[in-house]
Amino acid sequence: MQTAPTLDLWLNAFDQSMRTLFAHTPSQQNSPALRKTEYANNSLSPPDQIKSGALMRVNHVGEVCAQALYRAQALTSPSPQLRQHFEHARAEETDHLAWTCQRLDELEARPSLLNPLWYAGAFALGLAAGRMGEKISLGFVIETERQVEAHLYSHLDQLPPSDHASRAILAQMAQDEAAHGATAAQLGGTELPQPVKLLMKAAAKVMTTVAYRI
Repeated sequence: MQTAPTLDLWLNAFDQSMRTLFAHTPSQQNSPALRKTEYANNSLSPPDQIKSGALMRVNHVGEVCAQALYRAQALTSPSPQLRQHFEHARAEETDHLAWTCQRLDELEARPSLLNPLWYAGAFALGLAAGRMGEKISLGFVIETERQVEAHLYSHLDQLPPSDHASRAILAQMAQDEAAHGATAAQLGGTELPQPVKLLMKAAAKVMTTVAYRI
């Protein structure tokens, strides 16, 4: 029988949400862009800097949403083991959040002005997925990570050729997202119905299109 989250858990989730949206999140691992010295003084032309900034803003939104999704799924999961899995995955995604935020600063680009809205929507989806049972909740992770991985590889193709720093970050993120999806499959996640996958893809398209500009 699924038990309702306690008030302490809700308050903790709210506190973490505020930190995600309004504080600079520290990373546990150095950004991939800092692991090779040739990236340190990489310079971009003004148009390339603007383009990279817009692309990284979209990827930062994705990480804001990942925090919301995993946090909500952990909050509603009836299984302590599954709750631990979601929290572990969320902690790993925290590095992605920090890397993309740092790269936005370097590119002199701002985060999306709609981040609170994106977070709220993703949190609501996570709550819904978490209440549909373990297999579906994990299946939601599988499909989400699959679409995010494809999205990251598309951004690798769109980045200016000289933006090696952003490229290093996105390449590492794509590997990590694939690993998260594979782990969810190993834990028993089920494939979602095709209409649900298409709906998720359409919602992601709206988000990425708007976040690129706002």
